[in-house]
Amino acid sequence: MKAIILAGGRGTRLDKYTWDSPKCMLNFNNKPLIEWQVETLRKCRINDIAIVKGYMPDKIQIPDTKSYIIEDFTNTNMVEGLFVAEQELKGDILVCYADILYEKRVLEKILVSKVDVGVAVDSDYKDYWAARFDDPKKDIESLVIDNQGKITELGDTNCSLDKAKFRYVGLIKLSEQKTRILADTYHKNRAYFKKAYMTDMLQMMINNGCKIDPIIIKRGWLEFDTNEDYEKYNQWLKGGSLGRFFRIDKC
Repeated sequence: MKAIILAGGRGTRLDKYTWDSPKCMLNFNNKPLIEWQVETLRKCRINDIAIVKGYMPDKIQIPDTKSYIIEDFTNTNMVEGLFVAEQELKGDILVCYADILYEKRVLEKILVSKVDVGVAVDSDYKDYWAARFDDPKKDIESLVIDNQGKITELGDTNCSLDKAKFRYVGLIKLSEQKTRILADTYHKNRAYFKKAYMTDMLQMMINNGCKIDPIIIKRGWLEFDTNEDYEKYNQWLKGGSLGRFFRIDKC
């Protein structure tokens, strides 16, 4: 298993903190976000790690990792960033967003799952969303699981609350066979994917008949998307209330 971390964006909604460095280099509890993530991967014996960089790539220096640069990061998105590292798309892979933290137990559950395409989804995120946002309804997106237990829809930001009972986390596990299907889907629809999110890719794979399974977790992760996120998480950390949503793993 290898990991590809998508760290190409600046994080414009974190502009108070990212004017001079990428958002994955935000310091949290005395360590940049991406260092926390790499440490968690290595604790789970994932040592083959590639990082896709874009904004201020020289600021991201993580020993014993491979680097890929997406030059046009302002005009592209997640999928295009992933395929800058296309030569890494061999064997089993884990695709990770660089602006999230997740507990070791979350990653362990993903790695032991017996699925070809597995997407980490949180079934208990609503208290976190209510604490994070003044209006938690404004930042929802669909994630629908059918009666057979597979994902049928995800990523629609104009969905009803009934379609948002689960939350997409930003961790995707693919077997070698499905990695080839992902690459084939990309090359057949390359123009569409220039500014697409990974949820767009997953939805197209679903529409084309690919089974995508949820790997259901309960809490244990944080998303760093806005100035308010960063400030709240630091307040929760200082005040001792962070653990209701995310526990920092001890070495």
